[in-house]
Amino acid sequence: MAVLRHVVGETLRAVRLRQRRTLREVSAAARVSLGYLSEIERGHKEPSSELLAAICEALDIPLSEVFLLVSDTLRRQETMAERAMVLGARRGSPLLTPAPSRGTEGPQVRTLPHVAA
Repeated sequence: MAVLRHVVGETLRAVRLRQRRTLREVSAAARVSLGYLSEIERGHKEPSSELLAAICEALDIPLSEVFLLVSDTLRRQETMAERAMVLGARRGSPLLTPAPSRGTEGPQVRTLPHVAA
């Protein structure tokens, strides 16, 4: 499962790099510290809506466009994860399921039935 702050950070970094701008330039324009902007881009920090709006303004990209890019990325990642699950099920690969809250410890392994294509 994708972590939203990672996808937001990757998206902001991609936009900045396409514009051939430095972290220093964008951080100054957005009035956010260079280190904090770097942490956002690396997915270590999740920006507030106000800070995200300021970064988008500094990058001259509408906030709605960033949300569309993030949404598209999440949709692709979810689709790929679903396909991997289906392919794994077809091959009869074991899937880990959460351990019950009481009783045995550790994950249980079960095999899904083969599904005809």
